[in-house]
Amino acid sequence: MEPRLNEYQQPIGAALPDWKPAHTPGRAPLTGRYCRIERVDVERDANDLFDAYRSAPDNRAWTYLAVGPFDSLEVFRDHLTKMAASADPFHHTVIDLATGKAVGTLALMRIDPPNGVIEVGHVTYSPRLQRTRIATDAMCVLMHYVFETLGYRRFEWKCDSLNAPSREAALRYGFTFEGIFRQAIVTRGRNRDTAWYSVIDAEWPALRAAYANWLADGNFDANGTQIAKLGDLIAAQRDTHPA
Repeated sequence: MEPRLNEYQQPIGAALPDWKPAHTPGRAPLTGRYCRIERVDVERDANDLFDAYRSAPDNRAWTYLAVGPFDSLEVFRDHLTKMAASADPFHHTVIDLATGKAVGTLALMRIDPPNGVIEVGHVTYSPRLQRTRIATDAMCVLMHYVFETLGYRRFEWKCDSLNAPSREAALRYGFTFEGIFRQAIVTRGRNRDTAWYSVIDAEWPALRAAYANWLADGNFDANGTQIAKLGDLIAAQRDTHPA
């Protein structure tokens, strides 16, 4: 598509005559097929989350996070109390609908309604959530909320450029890699180059259809093993419905 030109024949961005600022995230629970996403609640969540995180065989899940691991429930409760009080990042708990137990947390952050930009971050999944249908469902629920309820144009994912599992997850969920911000921050006394990913609103319809197909009961065999991969379903939808 040829760029628009102004009166000086300079290229300028597409006009957005109907744009209205997005909404700030609220406190209402979000429910999907396998999970419920709720604002962090210390009394409800602390014991479940501490137990879920301690089910890991070691502490490698905390390597690329700015906090943790936590040696005691008391210390973890103090941390969760700070999370619950924060307005940005706006921390949420992921609850397994089958058990009613909290199994991880994530946050909506760097919330920018005037420009329609928001980020998912502080993703802290326990082994009970990692590589499960619940995890994919949580991302689907969050994207639906961000694009369709709140009206954002851009949904971001950022992580340490050395965090291979996080980078793989971003691509699997349909985010597009945009580049590396070198020497972006200092964390835990070391340098972090940050990898940037995003999904924009025009891409959401294809992702929505792919997520629905992947999460459907018919996409899993009797052993609970996926039949079609999410990445393949996303690629097929993008071919059919390009942004």
